[in-house]
Amino acid sequence: MMHVVAIAAGVFLLFTVLLDAFETIILPRRSSSRLRLTRLFFLTTWGPWGWISTKIEGKKKQENWLSFYGPLSLPLLLAVWATLLVTGYALIYFGIGSPFIATSPAGSHGPGWRTDFYLSGTTLFTLGLGDVVPTHSAARVLVILESGMGLGFLAVVVGYLPVLYAAFAAREVDIALLDARAGSPPSGVELLRRHAYVGGEEDLARLLETWERWAANLLESHISYPVLCYFRSQHDNQSWLSALVAVLDASSLVIAGVEGHCARQAELTYAICRHALVDVAQIFVLKPEPKPSQRRLADGQYIEVAKELCKDGLRLDRSPEAEGRLSELRALYEGYAGALSVYLKMPIEGWLTRSGRKDNWRTVARSPGVDKAAQEANPFLRPEVVDEQH
Repeated sequence: MMHVVAIAAGVFLLFTVLLDAFETIILPRRSSSRLRLTRLFFLTTWGPWGWISTKIEGKKKQENWLSFYGPLSLPLLLAVWATLLVTGYALIYFGIGSPFIATSPAGSHGPGWRTDFYLSGTTLFTLGLGDVVPTHSAARVLVILESGMGLGFLAVVVGYLPVLYAAFAAREVDIALLDARAGSPPSGVELLRRHAYVGGEEDLARLLETWERWAANLLESHISYPVLCYFRSQHDNQSWLSALVAVLDASSLVIAGVEGHCARQAELTYAICRHALVDVAQIFVLKPEPKPSQRRLADGQYIEVAKELCKDGLRLDRSPEAEGRLSELRALYEGYAGALSVYLKMPIEGWLTRSGRKDNWRTVARSPGVDKAAQEANPFLRPEVVDEQH
């Protein structure tokens, strides 16, 4: 009876790991199953990892700690898969009676679980030591299957990592470009203010079109490879989540009533950005945060937003109808943005919290190659000295 249970358990482990690896690496769409090893792995490891970050003093140190999780989770997940595969085959070997003989001069521990596990490990990783030899035809077939699976496993690992890092690099390019266009961290109001110049409407339309494609790429890559959601941006005060929310905020304002701007392109960008945000939240089975609107833009602050835009020559419709349209648009995405912000520990910028913030490109030492008088005369040539938050 014990042998039958061992075989059944081994087959179950193999099937579970192979299905999970297929859904994680090869399947180009999100799996609807909630009972998955990968999901269980991230749920059981991200929680403690994030909790430890709350005990670390200093924002920069916390962010450095959190940035290790995404890249480190990849080899750890692969190690979990490999361990379970080795265990699964070892259980099957044990179930068929451990039909092996040791050929090494030092002898062995004899047939049993320890020998089964040892042979399974050396076979999966294609070591081919030959000190334990199968004596039964069924065992020989299993050894051949396991060695072939080991080669396939290594090939998948080799091909998996470059795809992930290519998707990560493609995601970060436009986030870095957003620094001078929307600030660090990015803000939707700041994005509109910085396009309040002659020809700015056309430039803003092109930027929103670029981010329409960016959001579509994010939707495709992060649904296929959810681990990318844990990857942090390389620069302070930047993240894929804060950038996505900033573009949604700007698009919502344009749709609600910023006069003279590209409302149709804003609608298209809003649609795909909101789609990407909600689908990513559903990967982690997150429920929308209740009443997130009051946290980011409280009642009465709509007029303050209009005043901020007015300082740069932008006119925002201040009617109750326009404010209502903005509230409806915000209600469709801010709850999911808040839930992701809490879960991933990626803060998102409020609507009116840009005062005193420096762009990342400015947080460098003064360049000796630029004349001091020219720096004083032209603000664009005056990078700021790094402050504590950077």
